[in-house]
Order: sequence, then C-alpha cells, then structure tokens
Amino acid sequence: MKIRQKRILGKSGLEVSALGLGCMGLSFGYGPATEKQDAIHLIRAAYEKGVTFFDTAEAYGPFTNEELLGEALKPFRQEVVIATKFGFKEGKPPLGLDSRPETIRAVAEAALQRLRTEVIDLFYQHRVDPNVPMEEVAGTVKQLIWEGKVKHFGLSEAGVQSIRRAHAVQPVTALQSEYSLWWREPEQEILPTLEELGIGFVPFSPLGKGFLTGKIDENTTFDETDFRHTVPRFSEENRKVNLALVDLLGKIANENKVTSAQIALAWLLAQKPWIVPIPGTTQLHRLEENIGSAEITLSANDLKDINEAVAKIEVQGGRYSEQSQKMVNR
Repeated sequence: MKIRQKRILGKSGLEVSALGLGCMGLSFGYGPATEKQDAIHLIRAAYEKGVTFFDTAEAYGPFTNEELLGEALKPFRQEVVIATKFGFKEGKPPLGLDSRPETIRAVAEAALQRLRTEVIDLFYQHRVDPNVPMEEVAGTVKQLIWEGKVKHFGLSEAGVQSIRRAHAVQPVTALQSEYSLWWREPEQEILPTLEELGIGFVPFSPLGKGFLTGKIDENTTFDETDFRHTVPRFSEENRKVNLALVDLLGKIANENKVTSAQIALAWLLAQKPWIVPIPGTTQLHRLEENIGSAEITLSANDLKDINEAVAKIEVQGGRYSEQSQKMVNR
C-alpha cells in the first residue's frame, strides 16, 4: 500500500505526503536505538510507500538522528521534505534552551552537514526561548531563508502570542505540537489561530506515544531510557483509567474492520485538510498500518460518534514531567 494523498501545509505551498514519518524514536526517547541498517531500511521503506515528509532534530541523539536521516535519504533527497529543529543548548534538552541568533546559525550549518544537503526544507524552533525575543528568532531564520540555507520556518509547542509575533516577521509554514484523541487542547486556541493565519499543523505523538494503539496496558513496563517512564500520564494508576479511551477506540475500529491506530490517525486527518500527522515507528508492519489510515474516510456520523464518546472520558495525568511542561505553550 502507498500513500497517494498529498497535503499542503497552510498557505506556504509546501506539499508533503498526508502522513509524515517522525524519526525520533529510531535513535532516542523510546528505549535503545534501532540498529542503524534496520533504521535506514525503515526510512527507505517509508519513502517507497509514498512518505515524502521526514521529521528529525539535532536533539534526537543528540545529532545521531540527523546523521541517520542524511544517509538514508541521500539517494532521493530531491523527492523528500526534511524538517529539523534548533533551540536547545548543545542540542541537549536537559541543558536548557538556546535560541540566540548565533546558535541558530551554527545549528543550521551543522544540520546541513549531517543531513548531507544544501538546504533545510523546514526549520523549527524546538521550544520557545523566553530569553530571546521571538522577533530575533524569526529574523534569523528569515535571513537563513534569504541565504538559501532554509526554505521554511516552523515552531514547535508554541503558544498563540509567540506564533503571531513570529509570523509577523517571517511567515510560519507549520506548527508542530502534540495533538491526538487523548490530547485535544490545541482545538481551543491553536487551531483557530493557525486557520486564521494560514499555517499548517503537524501533530506529533498522534497515537498518544503508542497508547492509542491498544498495545500498552497497566502491566506494561518501560525501559529506563524510555521517556514514558517519567510521564505522569503513563503511571500505572493513570494507565488503568486511561484504558477506557483505548477500549472505545478498539470498539470503533472493530466496527470499521481496521485497527485502533488507524482510527486515531484517520480522525486526525479528518479534522483539517492542512493537518499532517507524523507517527513514528521502528517496525515495518506498524509503518504499513499507519500508512493504511490515509485510505480511511470517516463519515460525519463516525466523527460525531467518536467525539461524543471521547467527550465522556477524562484522560488522567499530565503529558509531560513538570520540568518539560514548563517549556510548552509559551
């Protein structure tokens, strides 16, 4: 199966496959890194199946994920869109934020080398840095675009005011933030703002960091190197309560003869034509499953049923540790 649908991120004209591939988990965040040749094989399989949008960041590793993508995508670099990110000291989130203009420039130069490319298609600020005015950040990326080193500017987990301030200096092509059936906060202020300004939306963790697939229950254990280990929403107690949402998805999926993950992704795709989810996976059969969701069309009744049922379930636990939570929606 191949993804045939394309989508355009906002008014930017940046056309990508309806689903992208979030590559973080191949190197970082969800337990031990995938063996390099297996990871390259998966990335190339995604391309062969019609995926043209690949997401990475200097912080994933740090640096190893960009290098992996650079090698994997080199044979068809011209046919794909690569997004990467700047914004942490030395590319290490625990060291804190750094979006000073000189840092943004240095990260761009290093990323071009690691990605084996002459231009970064989409350059996101990974988190809003309260110590650097957004106008300076947007102005620096604008300069990099003028120099031909970057094509498009993006923000990640930014709040409405930051989006507006950035967009006034350099049009923002896409916002990347968490959005899924178990994290719907962007619907309140973010989505209306993006619609108004003509900015695309790239939801990460569209499967609730794996929870919405139905493969995790209260007995699942997480490796020490798996960041879900520290996420309140994934505590054993909260998982027990949150399984109600998974059970509901499973029921809807059975009725439609598809999987829970496919329903969760099809629901996201049905929200707006300028939304492009980027599910990540380390397994080929999951990649196939995710791609299959682009072929599912949920009817107005399906969407109504899902929304009504989900509204009755209150998801328990924060989506980040307290420290990480301070960096979002600024």
